[in-house]
Amino acid sequence: MKKPSPRYIFPSAISGADIKEVRARLGMSQRKFAVFAGVSKPTVERWEATESPITGPIVPLVTMIMSNPGIALRMVLPENSLRIRLYYMYESFVCTVIDVDDTTRRVEIRNYTDNLMLRAFGANTEPSYDEYQEFLESRCFPRTRDKIKLELARLDIPFYDPFLIIEKTEGRMADDKFYIRIERN
Repeated sequence: MKKPSPRYIFPSAISGADIKEVRARLGMSQRKFAVFAGVSKPTVERWEATESPITGPIVPLVTMIMSNPGIALRMVLPENSLRIRLYYMYESFVCTVIDVDDTTRRVEIRNYTDNLMLRAFGANTEPSYDEYQEFLESRCFPRTRDKIKLELARLDIPFYDPFLIIEKTEGRMADDKFYIRIERN
């Protein structure tokens, strides 16, 4: 017997007033809400001006925010005051943002998932610089790899440096959906 599809409590449509209310709760302009919702500013303007019911993917988003406005704040990406930002990704999802300054050996992280298995440092929310270095090395081939000089030459890297390796490989491993994107400040 086929299991029935789950049903959800989301309304089938929302109103322009609902969009305005959510924007007000979040303290967002139409432009900022458009960026948040992944639509254009004219789309937000049209939604708020219409008398017709609004349907589509915006309905569950607005419904969830109305019941839990803090969820949007948890997704804010803070400014990076350090030199390097790494995005620890699982498929297309950002799991952990890691800001680093190698000169001062300072590391700051922000997790975007409650799933400890998807976080860069698991339950550790304040990793040390040494723990950051260990994390980088865990996303590379090992120092003891056979014929490592050939692999480094293939990557055009003069010596074993986990950060340089990750810059070239994104820290991708076989049969693994994790990777790392790097931004320099």
